[in-house]
Amino acid sequence: RTREACGVGSGDKAAGRSVMSSLARLATCNLNQWAMDFRGNLERIEASIREAKAAGCTFRTGPELEVTGYSCEDSFLEADTLAHAWESLAALLASDLTDGILCDIGMPVMHRNVSYNCRVVLLNRRVVGVRPKVCLANDGNYREMRYFTPWFIDPTSPGYGALEQYYLPRIVRELTGQRTVPIGARHRPRL
Repeated sequence: RTREACGVGSGDKAAGRSVMSSLARLATCNLNQWAMDFRGNLERIEASIREAKAAGCTFRTGPELEVTGYSCEDSFLEADTLAHAWESLAALLASDLTDGILCDIGMPVMHRNVSYNCRVVLLNRRVVGVRPKVCLANDGNYREMRYFTPWFIDPTSPGYGALEQYYLPRIVRELTGQRTVPIGARHRPRL
């Protein structure tokens, strides 16, 4: 939304109201992703980032498990599914798509031999952090706990517990030069 559409106009300074120096423009993406269609899913993610950047957005978020598709079922239990997800993420990092836009990408991640349904945050060809899902859908048509574990949060700890270090896979380390990034229920990213 433009400054005028957000209620910030030239009359605000004259009226003595404070004016925000800048506004974030957010792109939320509802993509038509298919289970295990890594190439097609990646193409749709790339197109959504291009569209978000063209609209002047500084933050882009997509659906959960958008890299693999949501309904992979028992394929989530296979190591190849995770490896292909990281290959897709590496393709995003190898391009200029994440330059100047914070991208929130949904994909499965294994940490300490436990699979999590995660948000991987990218900016300027780097991984900012990994945010695992805390509450999993596990009723009706949904059986997320068959494939994923909810991230443990300590309600007695400020911010729901400490962040841990996630060791990035080799394909990402070689592209970004990063060895680890924070993983946990909260982030204080170093941008």
